[in-house]
Amino acid sequence: MKTYLTLLLLTFTMSIQAQKSLDTIYANDQKNVALFFPNPIRQGITGASHFVFTYNREKEQYFGLLQAKPGTESNLLAVTSDGKVYSYILKYSDKLPKLNYFIYKDESIGNESPVMEISKAENTTSNKDRTAYFERASEYLLRSGSETIAVKRKKGIRLQLQKMANDVSEVYLVIEVRNKSGIDFEIDYLNVYRTNGNNKRKASYQRLLQKAIYKHKIPYSITNGQSQRFVYVLPKFVLGDNEKMMLELKELNGSRKVILETRL
Repeated sequence: MKTYLTLLLLTFTMSIQAQKSLDTIYANDQKNVALFFPNPIRQGITGASHFVFTYNREKEQYFGLLQAKPGTESNLLAVTSDGKVYSYILKYSDKLPKLNYFIYKDESIGNESPVMEISKAENTTSNKDRTAYFERASEYLLRSGSETIAVKRKKGIRLQLQKMANDVSEVYLVIEVRNKSGIDFEIDYLNVYRTNGNNKRKASYQRLLQKAIYKHKIPYSITNGQSQRFVYVLPKFVLGDNEKMMLELKELNGSRKVILETRL
């Protein structure tokens, strides 16, 4: 799935849809009230200490548990991995009308909105400024949750293209490499190509290297049992009808190679 990034998140804002009224969720200290969100919970905050909302902070999950002690009403603010913001009124009640709440995306009151636009002037600034911009944009993409566009597994190495985000003149690729091969994997290179034709027919097959402008957090080695996410920034390109994008991951001082191809 492509993400179009003419806007990039550099500050935290929420575009609140004021016309939506806040729903009320009731809780007490005798039972757990479960809230199931459409995407994993990244953050959940209650407005008063006598309401407690717990969720897995180590590994993102879709549900959280709410309990309350007697006291005045408060509110819950939750943000999911896709940047959606949800807000609810919380009230204590001895009798609970329901124990499970299934929350839908259309209940969101807004987003963590990207707010800084890349201007033409910024595109002509120094290389130092551009590198700093690429770094901030890459960090935002790494924090904004993961998806799956394409994945390839070979000999215990998984190469995954998680996100493709278009900017004014660049494209950002969020990539993850996971190593379950039993031994560490040292990276010789990871190249990105545009390919055209049939690889089995060498005469008609072409591949064109897409040279990275910037690489963010690409590791030297992936330890066995670990995974690493990083970002490649490339000049923007559009694939033709018969073209694919290829990611080629090669091991340093070894024979292992993983090739991932996708039409996006």
